[in-house]
Amino acid sequence: MRKSTLLACAFALAASPALSQVTRFEVTEDILAFGGRSFGEAGQYRRITGRATIALDPADPRNAVIADIAEAPRNADGRVEAVADVVILRPADPARANGTLLLDVPNRGRKLAPVLFDDSRAPGSNNAATAEDAGLGFLHGRGMTMLWVGWQADIPSAPGQLALQAPVLRGVTGPVREEFVFDHTRNPAPATLAYDIADPGSLNITVRQAWPDARQQPPGLAVRALDARRIEVSRPATGFDAGALYEVTYTGRDPLVLGLGFAAVRDVVAFLKHEGGTANPMAANGSSTIRRAIGFGISQSGRFLRDFLYLGMNQDTQGRIVFEGLMPHVAGARRMATNIRFGQPGRNARHPQDPAWQADDFPFTYAVMEDHLSHRRDGLLGRCQASNTCPRIFHTDSEHEWWASRGSLIVTDTRGNHIDLPPNVRAFMMAGTPHDEQPGNLPRRIQAAALPTNPLHNGPAMRALLVALEAWVAEGVEPPSSRVPMRAHGTLVPAEQALTVAIPGLPYRALYTPAAHSDHSVLPPREIGRYPVFVPRADADGMAISGVRGLPIAVPRATYTGWNPRAEGFGPAVLFPLQGATIPFAPTREARLAHGDPRLSIAERYPDDAAYVAAVRATAEELVAARLLLPEDAARAIQRAEAGTLAQLPR
Repeated sequence: MRKSTLLACAFALAASPALSQVTRFEVTEDILAFGGRSFGEAGQYRRITGRATIALDPADPRNAVIADIAEAPRNADGRVEAVADVVILRPADPARANGTLLLDVPNRGRKLAPVLFDDSRAPGSNNAATAEDAGLGFLHGRGMTMLWVGWQADIPSAPGQLALQAPVLRGVTGPVREEFVFDHTRNPAPATLAYDIADPGSLNITVRQAWPDARQQPPGLAVRALDARRIEVSRPATGFDAGALYEVTYTGRDPLVLGLGFAAVRDVVAFLKHEGGTANPMAANGSSTIRRAIGFGISQSGRFLRDFLYLGMNQDTQGRIVFEGLMPHVAGARRMATNIRFGQPGRNARHPQDPAWQADDFPFTYAVMEDHLSHRRDGLLGRCQASNTCPRIFHTDSEHEWWASRGSLIVTDTRGNHIDLPPNVRAFMMAGTPHDEQPGNLPRRIQAAALPTNPLHNGPAMRALLVALEAWVAEGVEPPSSRVPMRAHGTLVPAEQALTVAIPGLPYRALYTPAAHSDHSVLPPREIGRYPVFVPRADADGMAISGVRGLPIAVPRATYTGWNPRAEGFGPAVLFPLQGATIPFAPTREARLAHGDPRLSIAERYPDDAAYVAAVRATAEELVAARLLLPEDAARAIQRAEAGTLAQLPR
């Protein structure tokens, strides 16, 4: 019998209900990872794949916050069950682990930390099968244990996709609202809904070019059900381009108890940290090898962590802290539409869409404060402060989130006034970067975007910040100060004041995603008011003057923005989602003057290749001293500068 099969049998054991809400942890595979590649003192790694069953007492106050848990089906013991997919990467020799568990919250079932932290572009990076899958091997070289827990119940469990099997409220119906921007001109246009349609007669549709416009039902607009979940939208022949906003409402049925995903993460992490029995694959010699946990998530997963914190899930059912550190990345000031009936965890409302979706309402930031629109007093830290289970937090964003995800609301109150972050929170904006890009990408053209994309990857800065967060959590080492635009510093301004220089090829129209408060008790929701949103102030090159200014921004060869307008024919009055833009500098003074470009040319900035390399080296040393760049990343950047030439400009 294979070792992995033996382990699967051995670990398919019940966990002690007195210690954990995980009642069963089944290991289905335990194999050597990365083709046996070794990572310094940490040695080789193993990949453990399994399933964790949680069983929750609906009457426990720590569970009662989960929407619809009281109505969910129960097992013979009166508990509500869910089953989560789990993947663990840990040193093969437990003694070589550094005691830190890094949870990478899956994004739509996918593992994203390997791309960001390890620069992994290998197609099989989710499988950890080959040496190339580990990329730089940064996480593994530190001896970290990595964990993924399926939390999203509205996607299927499949190879490369971690999910949660959660109870369904059979026979329950209710109103559902969804928005679609097709970005094409095909007519009719198919679409898939989040829930089954209970009554085809309830289907209704409206269209408008952008959210501020009035809803319309012009001639030619229609919607019909193809089956319980799929619809077909007939579009009006004139009046609306490819980027128009279509809003569909209907009566849905059979909602999932989606909020159990928060409990699954809470309880699996608590189980791995504290369970000492043979059911725990992290246990050795009768106790867990995990000493601390850091929760990390990108985009949707970062918003998950903000809601996890807000809902009080950082306290487990034994009253213990779950994550000592949290690192929500590129979440902006947003949360999730998950812990509600007929929630939509995968939905990401963007600029032309509803600015007051349930994922985008107060509270926006960590400190507890008053909201002048809803008249509520709240904050993301409210519940953990009450239970003394608040983690240390690095809130990290690309610059894009300050244009498209209301990033300014992290550092202002609801009236737009400056606030200081709580002492356990640091915030960092990666200046001049898009929402998310893979390492090694080049600028490219997207039909619906007005400008070439911004290819900058935030791996170097994020590696340095993760090291700093781990040191703060594990050793109490004071971390770097926040690096974000602020009203008090004059670096966070109204959009009309952000860019005051005209740059050829860079059309600036002060576009950003607004923030609003709406009454969701009616359908469609009624907007009550708006919150002030500010954006980063730019320098003479059109790039943010504040935040973490990495080498491509501090020693630039092009203008890199965190925003990119939509192209003509695709709703040009709003931003294209997730992208920034690249506008190269002119090669010489003569060339820039011929085009009326106010930005200094390459030749004016760097007389020769040696001058460019010297500038890269000096700036890299400054970033290393500030703990915003690791020495090994500085060495790589200097080596690339020495190997290249100034003729190799962004395309």
